[in-house]
Amino acid sequence: MALDIEHVLVAVDGSDESRAAAETAGAIVERYEANLHLLHFVDNRVMRDIETGTISPETIAHEQRALTERVREQLPEGVGFTASSAAGFSTTKLGQTPGTVILDVAEERGVDFLVVPRETPSGDPDEVLGKAALYVLEYASQPVLSV
Repeated sequence: MALDIEHVLVAVDGSDESRAAAETAGAIVERYEANLHLLHFVDNRVMRDIETGTISPETIAHEQRALTERVREQLPEGVGFTASSAAGFSTTKLGQTPGTVILDVAEERGVDFLVVPRETPSGDPDEVLGKAALYVLEYASQPVLSV
């Protein structure tokens, strides 16, 4: 059975593991002549660091812009490319988790293939994107590649 992939979503958090996921998503986009949506993830630890002044929002924005440009530069010419950012947790939405955010963005954007990093910087599967990958693998209606 051949896959018909038109729109790929890759979730990233700036880690080396998520950069590898973005590269993999780029290869899929190239192979299937699909479009790519890059979803930058800001987890609750980063949000706390911003609130306490440990890290500035400008630093996070700069890192996201740099990663976005690196991914865009690796894509073949003419590929549709979009990017967005999302917080993985909400203080007002009880059910908002990293996994639900990825699936919600995928649904809103009409994505038909997902790429998520499974390994986290520490190798701990309980870290944010590690948990998200497990959730997405279990509940996504689209095919998922976890790298």
